[in-house]
Amino acid sequence: MSAAALLEPQVADAESFAAAAGATPAQMADLEALRTMLADWNQRMNLVGPSTLDAFWPRHVWDSAQLLAIAPEARTWADIGAGAGFPGLVLAILLKGRPGARVELVESLGKRCRFLEAVVAALDLPARVHNARAEALKLKVEVVTARAVAPLAKLLGFAKPMLDRRALGLFLKGRDAEAEVAEARKLWRFDLISTPSLSDPDGRILQIRDLARAR
Repeated sequence: MSAAALLEPQVADAESFAAAAGATPAQMADLEALRTMLADWNQRMNLVGPSTLDAFWPRHVWDSAQLLAIAPEARTWADIGAGAGFPGLVLAILLKGRPGARVELVESLGKRCRFLEAVVAALDLPARVHNARAEALKLKVEVVTARAVAPLAKLLGFAKPMLDRRALGLFLKGRDAEAEVAEARKLWRFDLISTPSLSDPDGRILQIRDLARAR
């Protein structure tokens, strides 16, 4: 999937996602399998809000896939607080088959790790699941990402070990992104590029580099 293929934001279902993202039949089959497994496991544990399953393609898949347009050459990613696998599992599906591709799925709750491990195994994804806190790991990746994990000030603390190793931070945020950035700047210094989300008119993608403690 090319960066140019991710420019069209009008996604409502599988067909429109495939057209907008240029996803292959194999990728679509894996994404459908993810949707099925998520719906099944969600009956036994709270992975995502049940109402959001009906918006699987725009709210979860498209929201995750748009990150590839920002770092199209990146092969190694880490997803902090991976939870139900967004964006990490979607990225692993779309990167599957690329030489050197690897997604590190970092999740502190064991039951969520079991779901992630089941999907990784079932779909033979280039991903590893870490039942740990991100700040306790020493992962070397090109991009570290997260969605709906913590306010930015706290999230940057989780991501700092990877950002210190030259990773690019790509964090999906909602309508409070600007306020979160202002609060984070009280504790941290960082370079920021904020771009609109393709999946949410109120959302932003925060690109962060050169993180350091504020003095």
